[in-house]
Amino acid sequence: MQVKLTQSYVQSLKSDGEPHWIRDVVDNKLVLYLGRTGQKTWYVDYVKPNGKRTYHKIGPAPDIITAATARDKAREFLARCTLGENVTPKPKITLRELVEDHYAQWVTDNRRAGVETLAMLRNAFADFMNYPVAGITPLQIEQWRVRYRREQNIKAASVNRYVTALKATLNWGVKHKIIDVNPAAGMESLDEEDSSHKIRYLSPDERQRLDAAIDAREAKIRAERASHNEWCKERKYPLLPDLSKIPFADHLKPIILIALNTGIRRKALFSLIWGDVDFKHKILTLRLAAAKTKKDGQVNLNKTALDVLQKWHDQSDDTRNDVLVFPSPVTGQIMDNCDSAWEALLKDAGIQNFRWHDMRHDFASQLVMKGADLNTVRELMGHSDLKMTLRYAHLAPSIKQTAVEMLE
Repeated sequence: MQVKLTQSYVQSLKSDGEPHWIRDVVDNKLVLYLGRTGQKTWYVDYVKPNGKRTYHKIGPAPDIITAATARDKAREFLARCTLGENVTPKPKITLRELVEDHYAQWVTDNRRAGVETLAMLRNAFADFMNYPVAGITPLQIEQWRVRYRREQNIKAASVNRYVTALKATLNWGVKHKIIDVNPAAGMESLDEEDSSHKIRYLSPDERQRLDAAIDAREAKIRAERASHNEWCKERKYPLLPDLSKIPFADHLKPIILIALNTGIRRKALFSLIWGDVDFKHKILTLRLAAAKTKKDGQVNLNKTALDVLQKWHDQSDDTRNDVLVFPSPVTGQIMDNCDSAWEALLKDAGIQNFRWHDMRHDFASQLVMKGADLNTVRELMGHSDLKMTLRYAHLAPSIKQTAVEMLE
């Protein structure tokens, strides 16, 4: 059928239960499809570079795309074809295909937390994985955000982190021309007031108890080693090294002391090699591979941290530049964690709700309470944005008073 496709004509069309293709007499490349159920869709008839004739979908008619607009879009599309542009529509790629076939390799190769990011995407957005990316809407993501937060009973900060990871993935897809648009681009972050919590740091009493528990653990390890060697001596078995002759019984005490006095993240601390330690200038270098910000950084050492590292250096068997400062006592490689020993230590000290990462908060908190300005704390913590450091501002109420008194 070929008629003049006017807006009024298209609106008046009714389905007879059969599909129809109706061609425009004004521009015979413009075609209207009338489906069995009455749906109406605009198409443009064109020939591919390989000579195959096909239809390119313009969009739904008539209220969303009018007859006049459809005719303009058809002419524009055909002009692009004439100019030799690649007008072949992108395949409807699913979120799973974008993540697994394209993004996964890149993010693991180029982002320090790439593996964790992939796990986050796969778990949090499992319901979206089989959706075509082009079909995902901001409303669907918003509905997911409300539902997921309620079902998982998690804070706004966690949900924001998941959505940020999704946005980054979709932005990457747009940048590399795998998808056309990022459906999450305009979403605003949730208010994180419910996620704010008191910065956890050690009270003077807790610090004393932690120090006592560390020393007690050291004493226990030394006593057990001495008892074992006595047992071996009686039986003329080879003796293990005498722990009473060295500063530290094992790795836990020096690691904790360095964490408390530098604020270094756990992974960066476990990744340190002796070449990163500059005893002369009292500086640690955090190499790019272990730095969260993907750039080299430096950490200043106070007297306590410097003394700990010097003693640990003196008692270590291998201190070549490429050797780990704190290798795993089991594998000799980078430690994953020392959670069991840490949790036992906190139990012995009677300290609750204090994570390993809280030693980093303790470092910053102690600096602020002792009068360090927030920008200096930001630099020592390696924060890229002062907003992150402002969490500690309430610990120094005298800062504002000191500032106004400078005018006197």
